Amino acid sequence: MALTREQMARRVARELHDGFYVNLGIGIPTLVANYVPEGMEVMLQSENGLLGMGSFPTEAELDADMINAGKQTVTARVGASIFDSAESFAMIRGGHVDLTVLGAFEVDVQGNIASWMIPGKLVKGMGGAMDLVAGADNIIVTMTHASKNGDSKLLPLCSLPLTGAGCIKRVLTDLAYLEIEDGAFILRERAPGVSVEEIVAKTAGKLIVPARVPEMTFAD
Repeated sequence: MALTREQMARRVARELHDGFYVNLGIGIPTLVANYVPEGMEVMLQSENGLLGMGSFPTEAELDADMINAGKQTVTARVGASIFDSAESFAMIRGGHVDLTVLGAFEVDVQGNIASWMIPGKLVKGMGGAMDLVAGADNIIVTMTHASKNGDSKLLPLCSLPLTGAGCIKRVLTDLAYLEIEDGAFILRERAPGVSVEEIVAKTAGKLIVPARVPEMTFAD
C-alpha cells in the first residue's frame, strides 16, 4: 500500500540528526516538522526568514503573521530567530544547511531535478529551490512515484525545465526509498505491502534491485 503523506514525512524524519539545520520545501516536506524525534535538537529553516520552526499550530497557537515559505501558519520553537530573506539566502548559498527536503515533478538517473514549472500551466515563481539545490550537498526529494495519469516521475532524463543538475542522490516516493548512483536508481526500501514488481513497473529510469529490499516499518 502506498505511503500516506504523513508516513512519508515520518520516514524523512529518520534522516535527521542532532544539531542539524534543515530546510523544508513546500508540500510534503513541511510535514516533517511534526515528526522530529523527541529530545533531538534540530533547527528547521524557512527561506522567508525563520530559523527554528516548530510543529504546525493548534487553533489556540495560530498566528496569521507567523508563516513559512509556502504561506502556511507555523509555530516557532524556543531559540528561534527571524531575519530578512537576504540573510536567509546567505545561509542557504553559504552551505550552512545540513539537510534539504524538497518536492519535485521529476527526478532522473543523473540526479537532475525538475520542480519549479510545467510549461503551459500557472507558474507562481521559481522560489528558492534553485538556491537550495546549488547550496546543499545533502538533499532528499519527496514525491509520488507516478503522476495522476500513471506516468513515472523517475525518469531516464527529465522532460521539464530543470531546477538543478546532478544534485540529487536520494528520493523518497509513496512507494519506495531510492538512492541514485552511477546513472541508476537503486531500490533500498519499499513501502509496506508494495511489491518490487510494482516499483519496477512504475520506474521509467534504470533501476537496480538488490537481492533483498526490506519493507519500511512504522510504529503506531
